[in-house]
Amino acid sequence: STAAMDAPCRSTGESADSVLSGCAIIVRGQPRGGPPPERQINLSNIRAGALARRAAQGQPDVKDTPDEPWAFQAREFLRKKLIGKEVCFNVEIKTALGREYGMVYLGKDTTGENIAESLVNEGLATVRREGIRGNNPEQARLCELEDQAKASKKGMWSEGGGTHTIRDLKYTIENPRNFVDSLHQKPINAIIEHVRDGSVVRALLLPDYYLVTVMLSGIKCPTFKREADGTESPEPFAAEAKFFTESRLLQRDVQIILESCPNQIILGTILHPNGNITELLLKEGFARCVDWSMAVYTQGAEKLRAAERSAKERKIRIWKDYVAPTANLDQKDRQFVAKVMQVVNADAMVVKLNSGEYKTIHLSSIRPPRNEGEEKNKDKDKRFRPLYDIPYMFEAREFLRKKLIGKKVNVTVDYIRAATGPGESTPAFSERTCATVTIGGMAIKNGKGLHSKKEVPIHRVADISGETQKAKQFLPFLQRAGRSEAVVEHVFSGSRLKLYMPKETCLITFLLAGIECPRSARNMPGGMQVAEPFSDQAMLFTKELVLQREVEVEVESMDKAGNFIGWLHIEGVNLSVALVENALSKVHFTAERSPYYKTLVSAEEQCRQRKEKIWANYEEKPVEEVVHLSEEKERVPNYRPVFVTEISDNLHFYAQDVETGAQLETLMETMRAEIAAHPPVEGSYSARRGDYCLAKFADGEWYRARVEKVESPAKVHVFYIDYGNREVVPSTRLAAMPPAFSTRTLPAQATEYTFAFIQVPLDEDARADVVDCIVRDIQNTQCMMNIEYSGASCPHVSIQFGDTKEDVGLGLVKEGLVMVDVRKEKHLQKIVTEYLNSQESAKSARLNIWRYGDFRADDADEFGYRR
Repeated sequence: STAAMDAPCRSTGESADSVLSGCAIIVRGQPRGGPPPERQINLSNIRAGALARRAAQGQPDVKDTPDEPWAFQAREFLRKKLIGKEVCFNVEIKTALGREYGMVYLGKDTTGENIAESLVNEGLATVRREGIRGNNPEQARLCELEDQAKASKKGMWSEGGGTHTIRDLKYTIENPRNFVDSLHQKPINAIIEHVRDGSVVRALLLPDYYLVTVMLSGIKCPTFKREADGTESPEPFAAEAKFFTESRLLQRDVQIILESCPNQIILGTILHPNGNITELLLKEGFARCVDWSMAVYTQGAEKLRAAERSAKERKIRIWKDYVAPTANLDQKDRQFVAKVMQVVNADAMVVKLNSGEYKTIHLSSIRPPRNEGEEKNKDKDKRFRPLYDIPYMFEAREFLRKKLIGKKVNVTVDYIRAATGPGESTPAFSERTCATVTIGGMAIKNGKGLHSKKEVPIHRVADISGETQKAKQFLPFLQRAGRSEAVVEHVFSGSRLKLYMPKETCLITFLLAGIECPRSARNMPGGMQVAEPFSDQAMLFTKELVLQREVEVEVESMDKAGNFIGWLHIEGVNLSVALVENALSKVHFTAERSPYYKTLVSAEEQCRQRKEKIWANYEEKPVEEVVHLSEEKERVPNYRPVFVTEISDNLHFYAQDVETGAQLETLMETMRAEIAAHPPVEGSYSARRGDYCLAKFADGEWYRARVEKVESPAKVHVFYIDYGNREVVPSTRLAAMPPAFSTRTLPAQATEYTFAFIQVPLDEDARADVVDCIVRDIQNTQCMMNIEYSGASCPHVSIQFGDTKEDVGLGLVKEGLVMVDVRKEKHLQKIVTEYLNSQESAKSARLNIWRYGDFRADDADEFGYRR
């Protein structure tokens, strides 16, 4: 290109913004109402070595270009001399393409140090002699200086060719996280080579020449968004924020603390003698705090919050339209004392205010532990439980729970985080109140575990809730243990809780014994069950007393769903008794055999007399009337026809109601016709515990079933809901249940029952005799059934043979196959007496279990019988 001569143009009062190479600099004027324009000045008549260049990405054939010898030293000479200093320059030539060549002087005028001469004098640049005219004294002076440098063997004129001056630049780091960890957050010397936006820079780490991109921890500045057409559009204040960082840090010597490296992004803090750029950007309203990266900031997160707060209060730059979310909060809502009721995961807690209102508070500036990568999706059959499956979540929760639960804390609301909608990779969040929580003057933060290099703790917590088989195996251990330690993890209702047993590392569902607590609203197969009066108050009472507290439990028994039943104690208080004392529960007749019966009955009596809560509408009957009624009150049997389909080893049995039998037959016919027309694809069904499905029985027919357990695709435990039998089948014999045949269309037809008034022998041989006898007599036959009383797991009933109308249970007693279970209810006394008389006859005749006489006198417990 032809060099166009310009009239010399002089400019003063500009400052050197950056040095591109040993012979080119960028200058800027003073800022007036925004970032001033940049101008590149190339030094006339000299040439310094070219700096290294990285090959264009995506072109594998093109290689990186290394430094020319002495190029970096020339750049460094200029950088240290000029950056941030005032310079004066003459533009001598401007080419057709707009490149400007001229002389640059340090200071306000041309009397200052001539930069080109200094470079040549140090042997860091060569003179372009081809363009020199003999009559130009400045050019002659440059040639003279170059000759002197050659004679003195300075810089590039020294012996050895200068290969030692070429840097070994590293543009990428293979494992950035390991690299950051290896530095242990120690400050490392660096030069800031490029400023992408206010909070992202490219830095040259010394002395090893790693070129890395560093994002400032704890903040984010407005950015330049790349549009589809390749152009960049700046967000408001992006250019100003970039200039703010550039004018303070670009090509300055700094120290950087590399603090963390999540997802290949290096987070760090830049230290400069004139101040901390992270705090300055916040203070001047060029940046906002970012919670996720503030957690790793090493210089004190509260300073960043304070700097951001000051910018918000002054409403400057990005905060010009800011309205404080806490501005409309009264002082009492901004700072208050509250009682901690529950710790949610590891960064939030539910507190109870003095007004009785509950509020969820999130801890400011921290985030709880999270799963790295996709580990949680590994096991599709296993339910993901954040508290136990995310490393350190359980430790963090326990740290807070032990310190805070039930204690009074001081809450200072720092900010309210607005609700956010779901993004591509982020879930939706409701509005959050973020606060600093202190107890005894100490701010609550989390422990060191997360950042330790030790093996990550693994919590193998077995969830036995609803696992009937596992619960059965576990029951004897808990019964023998007497009082066991537990932590209440969840309160479903006043008397139903989920407990974590630390010694056994398992979760169990626990029902309070001895009481009848009002039931909460819940979804049932037949629709929504309405909440009973005072159920919410009972639940709240239990929550306030025991949620997330350490308690002791005595397990007595379990129900058919695998829930344990027993007594729960907290700091010497029996929760069953406490609920009765507070008129939130009634005493259940099963409490009669317990040592707490008298306490329960007297507490109930007092509440009844005070007509408190659940007793508010209680009408006490006159004494005479009660006597009269109880004399008259008798058992009124209401036998209905049932079809016995299955009998289990513990003498429970399943029966179908004869009245709905026709409906079941119709449903089965339609269902099998549908399957014949559209056979299921073998193996297409993936079984999950609790799901309803269709299962092919040994007879080759399909039946409705429920999945009880999945051991493997080849071993799925199913329960046939219309017949009561169980089977282990491969998943190839299972299919999805069409909605037309679901339990909504026709509820499960097999209902579980057990015999009233009899005790099942614990001795296996004796029990087998009874089961054989029953199976022979009533399985797959129609009988008459009457419900006598309810039990822990199912109703207790009396059964009559369909033809002779003889009582089946009474027949077992007469045969001496079982003992009588003596009931205390007055209306049952007549039938109980009949059973006891038959037992005496069997005993006299020494039938079956009585063949060795009355064994109950001295060692009944040993045989497992109770009198």
